[in-house]
Amino acid sequence: MRYYFTAFLFLSMILTSQAQSNQIQLTHDEAQKRVTVTVDGKPFTAYIYPGPTVLKKPVLYPILSAGGNFITRGWPLDPRPDERIDHPHHVGMWFNYGDVNGHDFWNNSIQVGPEHKGPFGTIVHTGIKSMKSGKGKAELIVTADWLDKDGKAMLQETTTYEFQATANNRTIERITTLKATDKEVVFKDNKEGMIALRVARQLEQPSTKPEVFTDAQGVETKVPVLNNKGVTGLYHSSEGVEGDAVWGTRAQWVKLTGVINGEALSVVLLDHAKNIGYPTYWHARGYGLFAANPLGPSIMSSGKAPALNYTLPAGQAVTFRHRLLIQSGALSDTELSRLNK
Repeated sequence: MRYYFTAFLFLSMILTSQAQSNQIQLTHDEAQKRVTVTVDGKPFTAYIYPGPTVLKKPVLYPILSAGGNFITRGWPLDPRPDERIDHPHHVGMWFNYGDVNGHDFWNNSIQVGPEHKGPFGTIVHTGIKSMKSGKGKAELIVTADWLDKDGKAMLQETTTYEFQATANNRTIERITTLKATDKEVVFKDNKEGMIALRVARQLEQPSTKPEVFTDAQGVETKVPVLNNKGVTGLYHSSEGVEGDAVWGTRAQWVKLTGVINGEALSVVLLDHAKNIGYPTYWHARGYGLFAANPLGPSIMSSGKAPALNYTLPAGQAVTFRHRLLIQSGALSDTELSRLNK
């Protein structure tokens, strides 16, 4: 289960001769409903759970690089100049799915329009089990309920976040266990899933034409061409696929490279060999959605793969493991592949 520790140390050694551990501090502000994560007093990220009147799920927001640059989009919580203002449910880094016993957890937001018919599910934070600050590494364990349209829990979630930091990188390990309550839970094949982040404008791929994206219910979202000044993103997968072609392909990891305020960045999302559907399908879009979806093979492959319709029996649990690596500087395919050994 814990594949990352040795590989992380190895990566730190080869990336910089002056790699060093930094003090990671977790601070819980119950009034603000957030756990702030800092490295030597400087912002890294925050686990926020403002509740369903603000967000329909807890998220990590914002996320910053070692150089202090935002890798996540600000809108709709903290809009920044020249950002896109589409998909209000794309906030920070999150984990949910588009069809869980017929409920849409993905598209739910306080700004959801009448074009989205639902029924919608909501993920509600239920507690913090533990927090551990430390040198170079810290851990946060939280719980949440996945509620149906009537407020009844379908799934109980326990998530462990492990935060790591060196002089040149930041890492977030997310280990999520979902346990079905008193009824079986079916994750019907769906395009909208599962672990995702919405990246800053600079990490989007330059757009050359307007796009229209259609969700699983046939709802269209128009994404216009914007000024591409400073927009430098490019996807690259473990299978050598690049750019928009990454969408709908399978890979162990996908790397998004770009430059923000002069800091060259490699933002990598890694699948884990024990996850369902490994290697995962990628729901990565040039406009800034960076997501991995292991549960929708028939949709993600345009019908080339059989439907999974993953079913979790009542009282049973399933665990998903993912890592987000944010490196200041370049990472070779060989270095990244070693992380999955």
